[in-house]
Amino acid sequence: MNLEFFTISMLNGVSYGLLLFMLSSGLTLIFSMMGVLNFAHTSFYMLGAYFAFTISKAIGFWPALFVAPLAVGALGSLFERYSLRRVHKFGHVPELLVTFGLSYLILEVVQLVWGRSTVPYGLPEQLQGPLFSLYGTQFPKSRSFIMLVALLMLLSVWLLLTRTRIGLVIQAALTHPEMAEALGHNVPRVFMLVFGGGAALAGLAGVIGGNTYVTEPAMAGSVGSIIFVVVVVGGMGSLAGAFLASLLIGVLQTFAVALDYSLGSLVQLFGVAVTEQTFGYALLKLTISQVAPILPYLLLVLILIFRPKGLLGKRED
Repeated sequence: MNLEFFTISMLNGVSYGLLLFMLSSGLTLIFSMMGVLNFAHTSFYMLGAYFAFTISKAIGFWPALFVAPLAVGALGSLFERYSLRRVHKFGHVPELLVTFGLSYLILEVVQLVWGRSTVPYGLPEQLQGPLFSLYGTQFPKSRSFIMLVALLMLLSVWLLLTRTRIGLVIQAALTHPEMAEALGHNVPRVFMLVFGGGAALAGLAGVIGGNTYVTEPAMAGSVGSIIFVVVVVGGMGSLAGAFLASLLIGVLQTFAVALDYSLGSLVQLFGVAVTEQTFGYALLKLTISQVAPILPYLLLVLILIFRPKGLLGKRED
């Protein structure tokens, strides 16, 4: 493992991890403040990419970077106001079902409007090409832009929640809703804005993730399961835990897909011959890159066994 491989893989892993954090942060905020596990969260991510694709064709990418998340956030707020709020009083199961249904509805609408194939949502000219080269290997500007936006988003959310009056009202509505209402604050409106804000964060991730990777109807499903892994591994409702888990999973998967070592090659280092007749040969020949997609879920299982509350979560009795 040379310096070139380690540096490029680490940067790619961090950029992918920060994109996962942009997605998981909105889901974490919604769950921690409202107790709603939003199954349609990655659908808002998909909408952000498609909205940005359409808007960028009309007025350019940079205006779309701001307009598309606001549009997704507005849709999220309307959904909370006119649908989710009506089933909230019936408990968590109806909430899960209505968000699950919304994810299918968004998928069908996207396919009706933009089609079932990939759309040509490309990078703007300013983000094309490499940022730098290391021993002949290039690191693209687009991934560094993802890292920059994610870190700015993290700083903005932290300042909003801890250093502003709005953040104090949100925290008060979370912990003492009756007292917050007695002081004249509209708690349902606060929750509507929180849900819309979480959806807007997912939309922002879609704007910069859609042109860096691919924009297609399957993009929500491809990241849906991994986002829930991030939230559980980090700790349900913990923003810091989601940040740590996102980086951990991003780096883990990025390094894993580039390693072609197997248990068989490890055994052979100790002088043990491995052939097709060897017991368990099918498992011994599997390389790390082949099992890379299941590593996050293996980590999830281990976390649930040895630390059910997650890395930085607080267990509730």
